[in-house]
Amino acid sequence: MRKIFTFPNPVNEVAARIVATGVVIMAVAFLITGWRWLLIVLAVGFLLRVASGPRFSPLGQLATKVVVPWLFPSPKLTPGPPKRFAQAVGLTFSVLALVLFEAVGIGAAKIVIACLAVAASLEAFVGLCLGCQGFGFLMKIGIIPESVCLECADISQRYPDLLDTPG
Repeated sequence: MRKIFTFPNPVNEVAARIVATGVVIMAVAFLITGWRWLLIVLAVGFLLRVASGPRFSPLGQLATKVVVPWLFPSPKLTPGPPKRFAQAVGLTFSVLALVLFEAVGIGAAKIVIACLAVAASLEAFVGLCLGCQGFGFLMKIGIIPESVCLECADISQRYPDLLDTPG
């Protein structure tokens, strides 16, 4: 059971950017339509990706099994822990938006989702992962343990030619 809920390490950076593109599309769709169910889809998608990477996420499966092999057959690997942290940040934002939608109204939810859309756009179109940047900062100040840093370093040694070092 424990093996089911693991996050891949390393992660294909291209697949992560494709997933971010899907998040941008859903976030913009929510900003235009205000449909509550899009917030639920965003939150559940992030939850599934935090729990097990792309394994149970329809968007993750589309990215890793269809789009990336078809359009980008050469992987560009990056350490998994920062990407998992970024997915957890996305989960936090999408759940916060859903709570605000219910408690305060659509306007507050749209502000949070607009911020999520900006962050996902930076990942998707520029390759700048704000969650990964935050992960690096938390490691620097000692909140994230050194053992996680060693795990990332191990990936760097195993895949030096394919690695795209995060932020």
